[in-house]
Amino acid sequence: QVQLVESGGGLVQTGGSLRLSCAASGRTFRSLIMGWFRQAPGKEREFVAMITGTSITYYVDSVKGRFTVSRDNANNTVYLQMNSLKPEDTAVYYCAAGSRFTKAASDYDSWGQGTQVTVSS
Repeated sequence: QVQLVESGGGLVQTGGSLRLSCAASGRTFRSLIMGWFRQAPGKEREFVAMITGTSITYYVDSVKGRFTVSRDNANNTVYLQMNSLKPEDTAVYYCAAGSRFTKAASDYDSWGQGTQVTVSS
């Protein structure tokens, strides 16, 4: 399995920006599909975005135009740039690694520990 460590969460006001990072261990990073998910209190884990090894991306409708997922294969890192943040974006954000281009959390094999993002109104 791949070890994943997220960073970059925090508290931000509505309209602000944050960039999350996810560092991965292992030599197979380039071949991995990397996903970002989030989970708000009392809610199920929700797909946010994903990116292939060749940087094909896909987003949930609620973040399109505001969030950008990218990756640096040389440094085994995936990023989630979040702009125009809203209170409803408040959640614990997780990165995940898998081998399928899918929105289903159950299809991802490795998960990070999560990082809290709080957007104040």
